[in-house]
Amino acid sequence: MNEMVKPAAADDGIVTCDACPVLCRIRPGRTGACDRYGNVEGRLARLDPFVVTQQIADKSGAMVPFAGKDWDGKLVPGAPMFVTGVGAGTTYPDYKPAPFIVASQHDGVDMVTVVTEGIFSYCGVKVKIDTDRYVGPETAAVRVDGEQVGHVTTAEYGSQMLSIGGVRHLTGGSKKEGVVTCETLLKLCSGEAVALTVDDGEALVVAAGKPPVINGVQEERMRVGCGSATIGIFAKQWFGHVDEVIVVDDHITGVLTEHQAGRFLDMPLAGIRVRGRKSTPGRYFQVAEPGTGWGGTNVTDPLEIVEKIDPKNAKPGLRLLMVSTTGEHAEYFVL
Repeated sequence: MNEMVKPAAADDGIVTCDACPVLCRIRPGRTGACDRYGNVEGRLARLDPFVVTQQIADKSGAMVPFAGKDWDGKLVPGAPMFVTGVGAGTTYPDYKPAPFIVASQHDGVDMVTVVTEGIFSYCGVKVKIDTDRYVGPETAAVRVDGEQVGHVTTAEYGSQMLSIGGVRHLTGGSKKEGVVTCETLLKLCSGEAVALTVDDGEALVVAAGKPPVINGVQEERMRVGCGSATIGIFAKQWFGHVDEVIVVDDHITGVLTEHQAGRFLDMPLAGIRVRGRKSTPGRYFQVAEPGTGWGGTNVTDPLEIVEKIDPKNAKPGLRLLMVSTTGEHAEYFVL
């Protein structure tokens, strides 16, 4: 289902593509910069087929006609419809308008849907890595084969986040950087594993739907939330078995008996104060530096984060559980 379009070739066989403002001059047998249009026997041809349409046609499947009837190109008033970009046949709206511009109303709000094609040089992805571990400083470069393809962006609810692709890396750097970035995006979006390195950070292997591998070690567990959320979820299960629980987390470290969940269970204060900046009862920020230890911190001995113990509340025999949000790290102490 390749689409043959004008213009025809000049005397030297070169055709000029007018699908976008780049106006590529394409030699016979070659493609333009977008790889979507090429010079086929002296004529400009659309080279990437509309795959979904082709698959249906190959199976003799029924296609849904536009507007439910033969369309004469005039405005289509009336019934609402779902418009897709399949078969749009143009680039971004520039000096050539998109082939379908649909106006409608929804709850009294005027809406306009413009159907066109996305330009790959503008594309990018966000990679959500389900791990407690610190992968590198925010804004640090993320590289593939030595080429920067993105950067570390702000963590979201404890999961590490990477921003990959975008115009800066696809077209704003060297040709090699653009090629490597493009290949990385294609692999990530196809579910293939990609090896990444983070400047001043860790080595990663990521693939959609699979546990990440960090510094050669595959993650086995996903976090259930920050330290505060973990306490809220499991407080009732811990109640009666221990006198205090401290959930170590780079985002928010939780202390059960100070936390609202502990107060609901009428648990007496245990008198163990952790270091860091107290947010609200039982919730502490910045108890340690980021790292690959307990709860995404640089802690290797959890007692490092205990700032002081109040003997008025902490009695001999007090049972203390310290655990990370995944449960990967855990130790039990008796005072």
